[in-house]
This record gives sequence, C-alpha cells and structure tokens, in this order.
Amino acid sequence: MALVVGGTGFIGRAVVERLREEGATVVPASRHVDDGITVDATDPGSVTAALDAVVERHGRLDALVVAAAPSAQTLDASRHADPEQVLGAIDAKAMSFLRLANAAIPGMQRAGYGRIVGVSGQNAFLTGNVTGSVRNAALIIAAKNLADSVAGSGVTINTVSPGTVSASPASEVAAGRGGETSPEQIADLIAFLVSPRAGAISGESIAIGHRVRGVTSF
Repeated sequence: MALVVGGTGFIGRAVVERLREEGATVVPASRHVDDGITVDATDPGSVTAALDAVVERHGRLDALVVAAAPSAQTLDASRHADPEQVLGAIDAKAMSFLRLANAAIPGMQRAGYGRIVGVSGQNAFLTGNVTGSVRNAALIIAAKNLADSVAGSGVTINTVSPGTVSASPASEVAAGRGGETSPEQIADLIAFLVSPRAGAISGESIAIGHRVRGVTSF
C-alpha cells in the first residue's frame, strides 16, 4: 500500500499511475484531492491525521512518496537570497518531507518493512539561486539522516533529483545544466525504489536526467 503526497501534481500523478500499473494500492494525497486523502504537509496535525486515516482504511503503509512542493517557477527570482523566502521554501519542501517521513517511520519499523522516497531536484547541486539550492539540499540531507537512523530495520529512505521536468524532454544537455526528464521517467525510478527489489538501496540521492553536465560529485 503506497501513499503519494503531492499525488495530484505533475510528477505525483505519474507516480500514482505507474504504481497502480504495478498492481499497488495507491492513495494520492494533497491539499485538494477528490479521490484520496486531504493533507497539508506544512501542518503536523494534518500529517498525523492523514497517516492515521491511511492505516485505518488499509491496515498498513508500505511506501511513502513525497512529491509535494511548490514549483520552482512560483519562487520569486528577485528574492532568491531573501531569508524569509528561503525559510518558507525549506518549510514547504524539506520540512514537509521530514514531517511525513517522521510520521510514517514508526509503523514501518514495527512492520519491519517500508520504503520512503522524497523528490528533491538538481538545483541542490547548483549555485545562483539560494532558495532553490537550499530547499532541495535540505531535503536530501534530512533524508540521509533518517536513512541512517533506520539502517538495518527493513525501512529504506532515498531521494530522487530531477533536472527540468517536461512532458516532452529534450535529449540535449547544456553545459552547467541537468538533463530533462518526463514525469513518467521519474515515476519509473520511484516505482523501483519503493519495490521489494530495492531493499539494498538506502540513504541515496539519485539524479534523474543527466546529472549536471561538467560537474563531478561523489
């Protein structure tokens, strides 16, 4: 049973469809959803209520995918280093992931099985926009810390980092940029990471689309 937070968004919808194609029971969640669970990931009470509702209805939670965050296009580029915008963006993306993961982990640990995947972004690897870099990097670092805290429990925690996401991704990769990917390609990777076959992968930050061209990282 999988919960996809941000399941009505550009990436989230593709993840919901892909997991259902694999035969999973999938519940989409967002602030506004007709067929799923309503959740505001910036509100701890809403997060707790949503996770409790999923377990009550389905008996368990095997996988949590967090694709909920305001699009980078909604950020004010003229305020990219404004501390207030940076803090708001961290809360909406990295802290939302942390709230959801923290709520899911105890039940997964009791079950001895669980998969958590957060959607970050390749802006984490770039400079030039403090807000974009920090909100994505914070999510990756939070996920790695959580993954280490549950190592060996049967629960895995990973992040995926797309570059530009497009319905028709270009094959070219410009210098200093990440490659483009479609929501369906991202969903394919996430489907693997939440599957039983990915049990040996945890604490990883995986770029999808060519990782920033011209930059090395370890």
